[in-house]
Amino acid sequence: MNLSDFFYMGGYAAFLWPAYGLVLSVLVYNVWSARRAHQEARRAAVRRLQMEETRS
Repeated sequence: MNLSDFFYMGGYAAFLWPAYGLVLSVLVYNVWSARRAHQEARRAAVRRLQMEETRS
């Protein structure tokens, strides 16, 4: 098996490569979204702590 056979995927390349691309894009979005939500939660926690410190 050579590299062109691998990329041809037995004639199913037109279906498989877009599926792989879609899965990869969903995984990348999932990681990005989770990191963004985590950063926002940390910022909110810091704001709450700062507000509590100023009240005391």
